[in-house]
Amino acid sequence: MADNSTQSIDDHLEKQHFIRVCNAFKFYRTHSHRRINDSEISYRALPEHHQEMVPDFLENLENIRTCVDHNYEIIKLILQDAEYMFENQTQETIHDSVEDVKKTFPTSADMDKVRTTLKQFVRDWSPLGQQERDACYRPVIEEITHRFPIDLCERSSVKVLIPGAGLGRLALEFAKLGFTCQGNEWSLFMLLGSNFILNKCREENSLTLYPWVHQWCNNKYTEDQIRQAQLPDINPAGIPEDSNFSMAAGDFLEVYREPEEWDCVATVFFLDTARNVIAYVETIWKILQPGGYWVNLGPLLYHYAEMADEHSIELSYEQVKKVIIKTGFLFEKEEMDIKSSYTQSADSMFQYQYNSVFFVVRKPL
Repeated sequence: MADNSTQSIDDHLEKQHFIRVCNAFKFYRTHSHRRINDSEISYRALPEHHQEMVPDFLENLENIRTCVDHNYEIIKLILQDAEYMFENQTQETIHDSVEDVKKTFPTSADMDKVRTTLKQFVRDWSPLGQQERDACYRPVIEEITHRFPIDLCERSSVKVLIPGAGLGRLALEFAKLGFTCQGNEWSLFMLLGSNFILNKCREENSLTLYPWVHQWCNNKYTEDQIRQAQLPDINPAGIPEDSNFSMAAGDFLEVYREPEEWDCVATVFFLDTARNVIAYVETIWKILQPGGYWVNLGPLLYHYAEMADEHSIELSYEQVKKVIIKTGFLFEKEEMDIKSSYTQSADSMFQYQYNSVFFVVRKPL
């Protein structure tokens, strides 16, 4: 009885979380318009001669409103049939009662995640994201294709896992190359986005998004804030019919417990999503087959550091490397200071760049 009660509580919490995430997307337009209205109020509070110096200010705010409204049209497509996204259950978000909505009202952090998801579409699925993909994805793809050359192995028999797959582009690239590949993602924001782009978008450059419309600071030109991005840059369905490609939802540590199941694990901007990075290292060791490879690229911006009511350990890369070696891995390649960024507008006056680490380690036979 206790187990059933616990499961019932877990199911309820999961549903509430799902509803809150959907509500955050639904609240996007209203939340964004409030910010625009605040700018209009501030402008109208200026002395009249100051207003006359920037006469196009209100016109630009109207352009921003239009871009927000257009983004919201894409959000509505993302949410369409969202309750059927998971095969094992229906969340019934469309029929929530008023009380459910009140209990699951989105937080400011939720709204930040909605905006981040929109920018992630650029990183993964727009020509504007090509530079970031080349810096972060290409070294990993080239390394794994080098380790498993098509003339020496049947790639469909090589199983590649991508934890923290985001909107699924890196995982799809491996599937296009013939590997059996699975992406794993925990964030419902990303899962809703990946479900939309992978399963519902079938024409190149068929969607227009305004990802920087929320960037109020560090704009060189007025037009930078309303610069558009076309997506997807490729047809996500354009992979061989016999491709073995999937996305799995859930916490990496809970979903992947089967020992020696994967030939390769590729982590890009993932290690620092851990509360306990040592647990990530041990799990990767466990699920890799003997002789398997772990390829990593990214920084160590620990996501739970300084977060209230969250336990987190923050190790230096030196410490992480010692953990990897003590776990049993053999280093085969290591490069420091890989210049990389994450959902960065190339036109912004403020640029945030990581000196990422890139390594390849092998689980010995």
